[in-house]
Amino acid sequence: MTRVLLEPARAGRSAARRVLLLPPAYSQPEDFLRAGFAEAVRGRGLDVDLVLIEPRLQSVTDRGVLTELAQLIGAAHAAGCASVWLGGISLGAYLALACAERQTAGLDGLCLFAPYLGSHIVTGEIERAGGVGAWQPGVPEAGDEERRIWCFIKTQARGPLPIHLGLGRDDRFSARHRTLAAALTPESVDVVPGGHEWPVWRTLWERFLDARIQRQPA
Repeated sequence: MTRVLLEPARAGRSAARRVLLLPPAYSQPEDFLRAGFAEAVRGRGLDVDLVLIEPRLQSVTDRGVLTELAQLIGAAHAAGCASVWLGGISLGAYLALACAERQTAGLDGLCLFAPYLGSHIVTGEIERAGGVGAWQPGVPEAGDEERRIWCFIKTQARGPLPIHLGLGRDDRFSARHRTLAAALTPESVDVVPGGHEWPVWRTLWERFLDARIQRQPA
């Protein structure tokens, strides 16, 4: 099973809101704690539980993690959570997108930091078409996950499900990030100085909490 680390806002009770976070490749849930993600929540006095997730390699390979994520979203609502956000960093953000592409029910938003967005094959098509809005992908095959994710982005980019994109200006994947950012509304994109690294993601996390969570009714 996927390893899960729960960081509750208050011990012994479920908060009204919950954020599920997937780490980048070669990272663990504890890296969120070392980077100060839980500290940032507590420092703001937010009634938000964090669910920090470490997928097993096999579950990522066979995509069993997507079923497990759906179960965690359902469990959050069963515990009384009124609001559930799903997010991640790099590969973790890609898995969050893959989960949401399958089912948006139960989600109040996506929080994506420096997302891995697949190969240049699909993004190259999109760029040559003039952007996500002009891209005409047709119906993707069931096994073409990257194309399905970009089709999801095309339909949801300005839809009812909030997508919060946080980026480091000097991230090594910035070209593909710009393709995604151009599809979203300007207020959905947050760019700060820095590259593909934890200090940048900590800054983006704090800004996400201020922009999205503090302003959201409990």
